[in-house]
Amino acid sequence: MKVAKFGGSSVSTADQIKKVLNIVNSDEDRKIIIVSAPGKRHKEDVKTTDLLIRLYEKVIDDLDYISKKEEIIQRYADIIYELDMSDNLLTMIDQTLENFIATLKDKPSRLLDALLSCGENFNAQLIAEYNNSQGIPTRYVSPGEAGIQVTDLPQNAQILDQSYEALYNLRAYDEKLIVPGFFGVSRQNYIVTFPRGGSDITGAIVARGVRADLYENFTDVSGIFRANPTIVKNPEVIDEITYREMRELSYAGFGVFHDEALQPLHKDRIPVVIKNTNRPNDTGTFIRHDREINSSNIVSGISCDKGFTVLNIKKYLMNRQVGFTRKILGVLEDYNISFDHMPSGIDSISIIMRSKEIHNREEQVLNDIRDKCDVDELSVEHDLAILMIVGEGMHRIVGTANTITHALAESKINLKMMNQGASEISIMFGIDVADADKAVKSTYEYCYNGKCLKI
Repeated sequence: MKVAKFGGSSVSTADQIKKVLNIVNSDEDRKIIIVSAPGKRHKEDVKTTDLLIRLYEKVIDDLDYISKKEEIIQRYADIIYELDMSDNLLTMIDQTLENFIATLKDKPSRLLDALLSCGENFNAQLIAEYNNSQGIPTRYVSPGEAGIQVTDLPQNAQILDQSYEALYNLRAYDEKLIVPGFFGVSRQNYIVTFPRGGSDITGAIVARGVRADLYENFTDVSGIFRANPTIVKNPEVIDEITYREMRELSYAGFGVFHDEALQPLHKDRIPVVIKNTNRPNDTGTFIRHDREINSSNIVSGISCDKGFTVLNIKKYLMNRQVGFTRKILGVLEDYNISFDHMPSGIDSISIIMRSKEIHNREEQVLNDIRDKCDVDELSVEHDLAILMIVGEGMHRIVGTANTITHALAESKINLKMMNQGASEISIMFGIDVADADKAVKSTYEYCYNGKCLKI
């Protein structure tokens, strides 16, 4: 059995939906399909999810929202009329939006989740109805009916373990099943959305629940590139990558696959393939538990993400002070701040976090660290970029870090810090934001154009 998920660009128009259903109907093993909300139809277009956010803002600000609601309905009307379908769905769409607004306006976070879910939910119903009209037995299954039960924190749903047992029952259906992505239902019977990009998460959860043999994630590219194609011209497509490598690259800016979607798949070792809706015969990129290492694929990928802040802390004889680091992390916990890296020396420690984590409260955090931790020096650096070099094979050869630092030195890129995690599959370099793109180009040239690592 295969579970297939189709992203927003794959289901943005009638023509795209026809492509999707040709792919689905061509393989009887593709039994369960997860769909996103309609994405952009062209570069200047607006995603349906963003239109729903604007509708929410109009409602909450007590502004006239009718024109924004009609814009959303028109997105589905364009698809429905081009597919020559009945417009009964449009009445349902209108009534559903109005019902959510009427019943949840006094609960803003609940209203936002309910409206956000509509993009996927309406599209799933439309696609199921159209496939049925083409003579393919197809059933729309809501997340509640499927058994996707989640925690109750708005916009941050987490799957509850009992969902997996309920999801296994989906194997009993004979029809093709169309399930909307991005949201579940809490025990309190509220719609709760996953973090943005959550249709990937839904697909992974369903794949694990039904114990799929393969989870296919269809998007608008033929796999995962070794580097950002907007920075590196014609980068290679990765044939095969491990869950751990993908997690590292997703964290560092690879946006093809949501990093939280790997967790349920990793536990049951369900393989994933990233494929192109517009070129379905392309092999794509497989994400597996293990992969073969050879001289050409030691480094899987290179990524650079921006928008980091680093706290630099110095304390003489820090290494002899029991509990010193715990005190610092305790301050961050008090402010509900998460961090990403923590390189350290015997008398110093640096804590790297995304800038949004400490935005608007930096001074309070610094003052608390000074008061509670008795530091000698405390400084902050902004506008940091994190360059990640990721590869399962790097720990097997000598000179990996030297090769990368040589590439950066030749491009006159100053290193603010570096750190190799305990997993030994990634090396992190802290650099100025201004050097981010140049760093990716430089390291890509060394790693994939004949200058890099050999076993």
